[in-house]
Amino acid sequence: MAARSTKPPRAWQRMLSGRRLDLLDPTPMDIEIEDIAHGLAFVARWNGQTMGDWPYSVAEHSLLVEVIFARLEPKSPVKWRLAALLHDAPEYVIGDMISPVKAAVGPGYGALDDRLTAAIHIRFGLPAVVPVAVKKKIKAADRVSAWMEAVQIAGFAESEATKFFGRPRPDLIEDLTIRLRPPRDVREDFTARHAELLAQL
Repeated sequence: MAARSTKPPRAWQRMLSGRRLDLLDPTPMDIEIEDIAHGLAFVARWNGQTMGDWPYSVAEHSLLVEVIFARLEPKSPVKWRLAALLHDAPEYVIGDMISPVKAAVGPGYGALDDRLTAAIHIRFGLPAVVPVAVKKKIKAADRVSAWMEAVQIAGFAESEATKFFGRPRPDLIEDLTIRLRPPRDVREDFTARHAELLAQL
């Protein structure tokens, strides 16, 4: 009978930048914005179940959430706008799990997300943990975005989207529309917006 291998399973991922990110012990030095932007531009929201010729990516969603957050909190410091832009950044390596899947996976997903978030935040000059009040506002912006996405591209009736996400204030979504674009364009815009916010810190 062959002996079982005691070698631990590989828990790191090679990034296109050449970095090797350890998912069990991520460090800020292994985080690059180009890797985040590239990964998020290719991760589809809603498990890809959206209308149109392009998937609606997490990177596009993140750009929208940052805009909505700024409308919710116009006097908020730039660092929290950057936190809003990066609120789903860990998904560049762990993907975008819809809420029912997260519930099925259990607390392990949240712990992994928290480790990656802390490393990403430290890498870009943010606190490892965002204050609860700020996190709630980012989550509120996230729900507004989810309502828009549900109604505009995910096939929800407004009443159904409102049941799950709440109806947003009209001023928060005025002149905003969901955009479906090639991943390359979204990646470039995400990277550029990150650089703009970082320069203002």
